[in-house]
Amino acid sequence: MKRRLFWLAIFAVAMAWAESAVVVYLRELYYPGGFSFPIVIIPDRLAAIEIGREAATIVMLASVSILAGASGFQRFLFFCVTFGIWDIFYYLWLRFLLGWPPSLLTWDILFLIPVPWIAPVLAPIIISVLLIISALWLLRLQERGTPVRFSATHWALAITGGIAVLISFMLDYRTAFEGAEPAPFRWGLFGAGVATAANALLMGIRTMRKE
Repeated sequence: MKRRLFWLAIFAVAMAWAESAVVVYLRELYYPGGFSFPIVIIPDRLAAIEIGREAATIVMLASVSILAGASGFQRFLFFCVTFGIWDIFYYLWLRFLLGWPPSLLTWDILFLIPVPWIAPVLAPIIISVLLIISALWLLRLQERGTPVRFSATHWALAITGGIAVLISFMLDYRTAFEGAEPAPFRWGLFGAGVATAANALLMGIRTMRKE
């Protein structure tokens, strides 16, 4: 388990470097003075290529997780760890290469599928840290022989929380097309989503331990 997690982490860190390197090139072309809002609208052809690159990144992260895992749920947990490490190191590499972001409250375009996700850098970092901690906790329980399973209620709560977080990222997607400053981030909705998902995890683990 530890060896597989180690190599997944190495892959995620390397993927983060590749991802950040591409962003360095894009910003050199479109933001020579430094990235900030309002954003530059890139040509449709390049936007389509960028969307494809993002989709390919997720496929690669999922592929190594599938190869490493022994069951469907373990593969999902490996993906959560790999994704979280990749996301955190993406920003660490950008900080190393460009000195960006200047703070964790700096706004960024997080993702483009199905619409642009917009939020301060701190928000995805929080999600990534929680994904890593939660997945490692469940993998540890599984390694100790605890049957790791969640009820339909727990899954419903977790999915509801995740949807709330995604909505907080995507509500202001038009900002990416209008060349405008983003509206204040909806920390309340984001926090409610995180709390709901975390509560589902804790309730599920408590139930498993009782059983």
